[in-house]
Amino acid sequence: MKIIAYSYTDPLLETPPDDSIWGWEVDQIYQDIGGRSQLQQLIRECHSPTYLLIRRLDELGNSLQQVGDRLNQLETMGVIIIAIEQPYISETAEVPLTILDLAQEIQSQQRSRRIRRGHAKNRLEALRPPGKVPYGYRVSKGKYIIDRSTSPIVKDFIDHFLLYASVRGAVRYLAKKYGKKISVTTGRRWLTSPVYRGDTIYQNGETISNTHPGIISKEESAQVDRILRSNSRLSSRTASAPYSLAGLVLCNQCQQKMNINRVTDSSQSQEYLYLRNTKCPQNPKCHSISYQQVLTKTIETICQNLPIAVAQLNFTQLDNMKKKLTAQIVSQQEILDQLPILIETGVLDQETAKLRRYKLQTEISQLESQLAILPPVNLSSVAQAVSIPQFWMDLSEVERRFYLREFIRQIEIIRQGENWNLQIIFSF
Repeated sequence: MKIIAYSYTDPLLETPPDDSIWGWEVDQIYQDIGGRSQLQQLIRECHSPTYLLIRRLDELGNSLQQVGDRLNQLETMGVIIIAIEQPYISETAEVPLTILDLAQEIQSQQRSRRIRRGHAKNRLEALRPPGKVPYGYRVSKGKYIIDRSTSPIVKDFIDHFLLYASVRGAVRYLAKKYGKKISVTTGRRWLTSPVYRGDTIYQNGETISNTHPGIISKEESAQVDRILRSNSRLSSRTASAPYSLAGLVLCNQCQQKMNINRVTDSSQSQEYLYLRNTKCPQNPKCHSISYQQVLTKTIETICQNLPIAVAQLNFTQLDNMKKKLTAQIVSQQEILDQLPILIETGVLDQETAKLRRYKLQTEISQLESQLAILPPVNLSSVAQAVSIPQFWMDLSEVERRFYLREFIRQIEIIRQGENWNLQIIFSF
């Protein structure tokens, strides 16, 4: 008996299935993309006895009536229809669902398809996805526009985070200055939201860049991401601690993180800070070290070793990678710019051009994301600036915390009896 297969693919929603999905040795495959001309050809060429494999019954038409008519037409011809993703085999008792159940399921699938197709059309037009409008924006003609009454609050929040690198601190700042109370989770969502960066992300995970005015620039977005990656290595309390060395210092001897302890004298007028291991497994335990001494030594070591470490980096390879990504972005943008001409000359119709435009836009967004996570090219000039001791002396503790976490992954205390030294592990 001849075995044939049929599939229908909506180009807005999916890609054509692989031939291997059928699980049978198929004699011929009919495949429609967007229309159903192949289904009509199948009906003309089909002769009984034949097995017809389909994924779901709803692929036979755009409505329940069309599906029923074509199902009846094929089965009248003696074709045995097997739906591999539904419990349906015609002309057998192997139909666990009743006709009513099948009709309801087909209607549900087609309703879902219509909804998803509507969302897909919105994506092709770079319109916003359904759902709540992010704080700081309004909607006009299906796109995000900046709300001038609330967007400054979001911008101030992100600026505060960029300055002090603390989500919790920025949340407290917002509540104190504007009376706007948000959770830390919401604050983190604001920091990573593509919408505030001028991009739109859809439910399928695809992003289109520059769909509307952003509240922060691409450079600020990249800096936010670097800070968040740096903070992710620390606990939430350590990440927001008001001390520059918090979470960075490790005792090389007992391999334990060193915590910061604050001690005041009886008059409460003088404060002393120490680094000590609260979970040191050794006996006797590793002794505490003056916080100020470690900070001073850290700054001295950075000023000596950072320019050397940066000089050893292969900037040629990094620069080549950036040039390659930039060239790919430019190439894709040039193709994007040619689409109106191809439509005008009749090479592409409107629907195909929209699909091509959407694919190019998502590819450009992916390339821009890869470009954004690369280290800044001006790292050597930055290293020269922060290698001046006075630069560090002029900063507050919180400002020092930002720069230390930008460059340092870990500070190891190497003990030599009662003496100690330190080794800095840079983050690049």
